[in-house]
Amino acid sequence: MRELDLRPTSVLAVYAHPDDADVAAGGLLARWASRGAAVHLVVVCDGSKGSHGEGDPSHLRTARRGELDLAASVMGLASATSLNQPDGEVINDAALREVLVGHVRRLRPEVVVGPDPTAVFFDGVYVNHRDHRETGWALLDAVAPAAAMPLYFPSAGEAHAVSHVLLSGTHEPDVVLDVTPSIEVKVEAVLAHVSQLGADTEGVREMVYARAAHAGREIGVGFGEAFRHLELSL
Repeated sequence: MRELDLRPTSVLAVYAHPDDADVAAGGLLARWASRGAAVHLVVVCDGSKGSHGEGDPSHLRTARRGELDLAASVMGLASATSLNQPDGEVINDAALREVLVGHVRRLRPEVVVGPDPTAVFFDGVYVNHRDHRETGWALLDAVAPAAAMPLYFPSAGEAHAVSHVLLSGTHEPDVVLDVTPSIEVKVEAVLAHVSQLGADTEGVREMVYARAAHAGREIGVGFGEAFRHLELSL
């Protein structure tokens, strides 16, 4: 594991659900934003099924959109866009790839951040959500090579090559980025998603600190976030 200190001016994060980016990379996105980078977030799903209880999906969809906007404001993001696909129905198809290519070409990020779709099973107790995996594959396919090559989706804008990809939730992390200065912001952003937390907000707070402290120890800092790093040469 090694430390990575990227200082991009433009960043695009793509995740499946409204709270995913904050949990996975909120410290990093907030730190880059605080340094003056234009950090943009695209959320594929509307969050309408993100509950273990019964209820009205439209009410949950509205609540989670508000939580997304609040968390984005806390982190200082330049934009937070929802593609409003129903939870559980994400497909890595040409339509989704074209939309993501359009965002890459319009925003022209140096760094793209998203979920590692190759990670499926975690410690024998969790199966990585299908939406996460489909979103991750669609993002990778959109970045490498589609967004960089003009004959892919020619109506989606001028081709743009992304330099770095950071994949979170990975079984093969190889870099850690220091988020010590922004750990409090990360915690606040995660806690914005009240519909997902239940009653144990203190437990959630402790979990965020503990995971970030564990990653930080790998490079000798207080708090970190770990990723699989791709430096693309297209």
